[in-house]
Amino acid sequence: MVIEPCRWIHTIGMRFPIDVAYLDEDGVVIKTMQMHRHRIGVPVWRSRRVIEAQAGAFARWGLRVGDQVEIRLGDRPS
Repeated sequence: MVIEPCRWIHTIGMRFPIDVAYLDEDGVVIKTMQMHRHRIGVPVWRSRRVIEAQAGAFARWGLRVGDQVEIRLGDRPS
């Protein structure tokens, strides 16, 4: 899931941990972390968007700080 604009997130009420990547205005990953359930994150002021994924997904994808992510918007249902 991509959240935009976004500088911080929380996992209050979630039932599982997630991977979180903070991206700057150019789509460069500036921070990654795994957040456990029921946590409140610290704001990342340079962040413009956040990617949330299933815990462990970033390791499988090889996503790291410094990578540039391209977000493509597919067709949205009307």
